[in-house]
Amino acid sequence: MAKVDLARRAQIGQEKRARTRAALVAAAKSLFSSRSIESVTIDEIVAEARLAKGTFYTHFEDLDALTAAIADELVAAFDDLMQPTRLAIADPLDRIAFGCNAFIEKAVEDPSWAQVVARMARFHPAVGEGTRRRLLEDLRRALKDIGGPAPSLELALEIVAGLVLQALSAFAEKRVSRDDREPALVALLRALGADGRRIRLTMARLSKPPPEAAQRAPRRQGALETGGQPRSVA
Repeated sequence: MAKVDLARRAQIGQEKRARTRAALVAAAKSLFSSRSIESVTIDEIVAEARLAKGTFYTHFEDLDALTAAIADELVAAFDDLMQPTRLAIADPLDRIAFGCNAFIEKAVEDPSWAQVVARMARFHPAVGEGTRRRLLEDLRRALKDIGGPAPSLELALEIVAGLVLQALSAFAEKRVSRDDREPALVALLRALGADGRRIRLTMARLSKPPPEAAQRAPRRQGALETGGQPRSVA
């Protein structure tokens, strides 16, 4: 009798589950890229993925859970793409402004991306957890350097996350225009306690991303493929 390799069998099973999950995520991304979230059904997703409907519930509790997983993946991918430029910025407040601006610019360019990210991040705390950790560290350092009255670290995190998510929705739904990008960033910096001189300095620096970062920046990805690459700000 042939000996059964239980470890290998388990590995094959894990790989199969991973492929199936990836197929569901890819199918949902494809549908979300051209349609609103509300219009997409589980039946359409499994049909797009060429899987049985029961397979969906092996991996996700409902459509909301799948959408949250996609949102987290999109945020993580976009945040990773920002890292070369972000790490080239020494000042923590400038880093925060750069990151927030990049997310807003992405929302203007790719409303479908922004729609998924903004909606899911509001109701699923795990979405964008890695991005929040990076933001928290920048805020911890930035708040020490702000001369005027500044919010607590916890409130500062809520201010930045809340404003950016609201901005993503507004820009994605075209309730505001790209012209509102700069006022939104100025309002955010002011809410963190930065004075007028500091705000002007940060906004001026934002228009000139570090040249060495551009050399390390990865190629641009398609909408909903990863997160897309942040553009330099004019």
